[in-house]
Amino acid sequence: MYVIELALRMSPMPVSVQRKEHDSAEALYQQVRSALEQGQPRLLELCCEKVEGKRLSVLTSDLLAVQIYEKTAASGGTKRPGFSFEA
Repeated sequence: MYVIELALRMSPMPVSVQRKEHDSAEALYQQVRSALEQGQPRLLELCCEKVEGKRLSVLTSDLLAVQIYEKTAASGGTKRPGFSFEA
């Protein structure tokens, strides 16, 4: 399972959707990144593959960042980008 996480302007908590396949997650990441690069406000609608019926609509002018990471089922946790203080 892959998580696509969006950081929003004036919001301390990110919003996220999940994809089952890496190719699908990468395509969504590129779609959001492309919307950020265009710089013109438009509505972007996303849906989650894990939680059926979960839909998210966000105005691209309120997006600050997007990241993708793998959620590992074996360890029960997530493999997030960046550094970890855990051993």
